[in-house]
Amino acid sequence: MSRRILVTSALPYANGAIHLGHLVEYIQTDIWVRFQRMQGHEVHYVCADDTHGTPVMLRADAEGITPERLIERVWREHKRDFDGFGVGFDNYYSTNSPENRALCEAIYGALTAQDLIAVRSVEQFYDPVKAMFLPDRYIKGECPKCGAKDQYGDSCEVCGATYAPTELKNPYSTVSGAKPERRQSEHYFFKLSDPRCEAFLREFTQTSGTLQPEAANKMKEWLGEPGDSKLSDWDISRDAPYFGFAIPGTDGKKFFYVWLDAPVGYFGSFTHHVRSKNLDEKLLQDFLRPGGDTELVHFIGKDILYFHALFWPAMLKHAGFRTPTRIYAHGFLTVNGEKMSKSRGTFITAESYIRQGLNPEWLRYYYAAKLGPTMEDIDLNLEDFVARVNSDLVGKYVNIASRAATFLTKHFDGRLSSSQMLSKIDPVAVGERAEASKTIAEAYDAREYGKALREIMRIADGINQYVDLKKPWVLAKDEPQRDLLQAICSKCIFDFKMLSVFLAPVLPATARKVAQEFFGLERDFIWSDYNVYPEKINPYSHLTNRIDPKQIEALVAANRESLKPAAAAPHSQQRHAQHQENAVKAATQPETISIDDFTKIDLRVARIANAEHVEGADKLLKLTLDVGSLGTKQVFAGIKSAYDPEQLKGRLTVMVANLAPRKMKFGMSEGMVLAASGEAPGLYILSPDSGAQPGMRIK
Repeated sequence: MSRRILVTSALPYANGAIHLGHLVEYIQTDIWVRFQRMQGHEVHYVCADDTHGTPVMLRADAEGITPERLIERVWREHKRDFDGFGVGFDNYYSTNSPENRALCEAIYGALTAQDLIAVRSVEQFYDPVKAMFLPDRYIKGECPKCGAKDQYGDSCEVCGATYAPTELKNPYSTVSGAKPERRQSEHYFFKLSDPRCEAFLREFTQTSGTLQPEAANKMKEWLGEPGDSKLSDWDISRDAPYFGFAIPGTDGKKFFYVWLDAPVGYFGSFTHHVRSKNLDEKLLQDFLRPGGDTELVHFIGKDILYFHALFWPAMLKHAGFRTPTRIYAHGFLTVNGEKMSKSRGTFITAESYIRQGLNPEWLRYYYAAKLGPTMEDIDLNLEDFVARVNSDLVGKYVNIASRAATFLTKHFDGRLSSSQMLSKIDPVAVGERAEASKTIAEAYDAREYGKALREIMRIADGINQYVDLKKPWVLAKDEPQRDLLQAICSKCIFDFKMLSVFLAPVLPATARKVAQEFFGLERDFIWSDYNVYPEKINPYSHLTNRIDPKQIEALVAANRESLKPAAAAPHSQQRHAQHQENAVKAATQPETISIDDFTKIDLRVARIANAEHVEGADKLLKLTLDVGSLGTKQVFAGIKSAYDPEQLKGRLTVMVANLAPRKMKFGMSEGMVLAASGEAPGLYILSPDSGAQPGMRIK
């Protein structure tokens, strides 16, 4: 029976690069989607960048650009990385879209009509310098339980206690360093504690089969027992300034909290998919409203299970939208058995992996070999990664084609024996193929990818043993044995095709090359191709290389950067060092100088020819400046907290060209770039107007 499925992966936040931990989810989802399509099912796979919230607003402010410009740039970076790893979204969109805004307002309006929205006053911390209410994670102070310093506003990382941010001792804003004030503000709440929501969620999480067993148990723990519900109303609003959608009727003073509009972004992306590709509008009714024959399947990390299994379905149910059919949660990624680490070089970005020339399908295969249907974490052991890929993909799978194809091409013009001849030497093959197909298909559908690949490699082992036993290289020297040689090599190539079909969800690029270049198909494999006997092959061409361990060493080295902690100091001193290094803090009433004093300073336009991190420096970037006729100058600037080196290259700035060279621990600094800063966070390097050239004097 054909299935109709809308599949989503969690939305990556538009405030950072995609790394190998993120890719666990997107590769897992993509494999499942590709398998379902090979079965002939209708599948729509959509995703989007999660773009709203305080972190995006603050990062854009620090970079001196609008949030819209920031999220546009990050969208391109994310899309590049997903494309690089073969993640085949039908639509990759943004939550900052007109479709998403309309859906958020429709859901909010429906919940209001159901009397599930409440407005009440709450006390929050307010940053008087930044003039904004502070989310919990932007407040630090001393833990009210154990006294540990520099703990976040919701929980202590030392003793594990949870608390309200207003309970912190000596709190400060991580945005400006200022002491926050307590202020009242009206907030909007989704009444998750309403008996209607509680009754629905108990059925949805415990009896519908939507969740994995361990996830259902976690929901039961979070829900509490009937009559003793632990559900609390959910604050869905934030105060201006905030980057997001304004709540209707609030005159732009209140905004939807990012966790309301982010999951709605699934539907916003699907709506854009349908309309931008001129698909039947009926799809929106079929997939977004209840009552149809469609499925909604979410793949998420276990850290966001609470939002997807409680808030999201309750909101959908009572706003008249369909609820998820399945929510598949997965664990986290560790590298060499530990949390990813920049200092060890194991916090690896997707971009750096591609830049090192590593084949993305190696990682797809390794992740698949580790993945199962539970929420257990998986480990990327780099030594095992090399050994497994080289053994399985090169030593077993590819080896079959390279061993058999040469004989067929050289002696038989690439033609295979008749299927009747093949049945004589392998009479039980038909039943074995059907059984293997069933076992592997069931494993893929259940997300037991490791089980599927173990079965595939077991078959590959058997085929290679068959080649060793039959010794085609010996038969090739015996003319009377040519028919047998052709039959044996034909069996191996048929088996290789079967394995290629089975591996296609995991290795889509390799499978496409096998299907179209080796077997001459004008399309990608479908699942039933596993049992279609090929008549002819084209000359074999190389499919994949072995991993050189030196490639992995280079990858780790490329991602290693020092995380040497700053010397212990009061927070105010740390902030001063971070934001005021290489700059003079303006007094309330600046001291006057004469024009002669000013003319002593040689200010020049400079082009940043190169920018790079400094090994062992927490705050410095090393800049190579092109100053026109003055040549190049090396400057160490304390702007690491505000700028990515890659974003600085080629940019024009202003420097003090006649500052006496200063010998530093990291080398000679031959000048100073100019930057603006204040009591609020952020450093902003100065840039001349367009048309200025390196070396021009500033007067």
